[in-house]
Amino acid sequence: MQQEKYLYSFTYHDTEKELCKLESKYIFNKEDKEKLLFSNLKVEPSSSAFIKSRLELMVSSPDYPTLINKIKAENIIVDDFKIEYLVFDGDETPYDGRLDKLRDIGYSIHGNPDYYKPKIIYALCCFEGTWFFGILNKDKFAWRKHDKKPSSYSNSININIAKSLVNLASRGNKENTLIDACCGVGTIMLEACFVGIDIEGCEINHKICKGARTNLSHFNYEAEVHRSDIKDITKKYDAAIIDLPYNVMSSVTESDVLHIIESTTKVSDQLVIVSTADISKFIEKVGFEILDHCSVNKKGKSSFARRIWVCGKKLTESKTEDCKS
Repeated sequence: MQQEKYLYSFTYHDTEKELCKLESKYIFNKEDKEKLLFSNLKVEPSSSAFIKSRLELMVSSPDYPTLINKIKAENIIVDDFKIEYLVFDGDETPYDGRLDKLRDIGYSIHGNPDYYKPKIIYALCCFEGTWFFGILNKDKFAWRKHDKKPSSYSNSININIAKSLVNLASRGNKENTLIDACCGVGTIMLEACFVGIDIEGCEINHKICKGARTNLSHFNYEAEVHRSDIKDITKKYDAAIIDLPYNVMSSVTESDVLHIIESTTKVSDQLVIVSTADISKFIEKVGFEILDHCSVNKKGKSSFARRIWVCGKKLTESKTEDCKS
């Protein structure tokens, strides 16, 4: 079996484990194994809050001396490089042994290293008895600048969830168009704009809508925020995200929740919904089905959980029969 091109490493708190695995399913079509995942898909680590690094695999071997010979055969000629050792579960190589191996690789590359401001970073790792060497791309967390957005309020979802919602809705495809049906101050929109996904927002509250526009402008992002009820939007989108309001900041009834979900189904056949309560009956009522579901507990508050629902429009009976024939 041919080796896949990239090895991704993940990091997440136990409260976000379900969300990370669901996100991986929608980006890579599979879940991580021991916080590692092999794939032929090239994904920028900064597009997810959970992807720690991407190793572009150049050579591999279960035998370390063979690996070194393969690296020498690559005839790598480069200046200003650095080599890192990635420690994964099951690798019992002692610290001194890691340093020795990094020296071996350094002597196998033609050029001068730069440990402080490298132009390229290589990495060595061992996983399940196989040695891997390649080019390392790490998340530099530039998206953390959104923590300092000028307009915010306490019950906004955190950045990690916001980034995952964008990935679940877009399925990792930057060509897909999205709408945030209850965009608030634009927390989700900022993450979509950061990775270059076309997103629009809808917010009925004038003051909060202004806050979303202020935040987008602050980071020089261009995205339309409609100050309106979602029922008044007529444009169609590939997917919609709904972070349902709850009664910490606003009083919402079941009819309000149904109105928001039902109205959003008119603009997209794919929904990703965030709620603090079970909304499965509303999803069923509007003719959609739950494709996936997970919960994210707030750190230190196991009693408070946000539920994330990935939903799609149900096939009609006639369409179902067509699929079977």
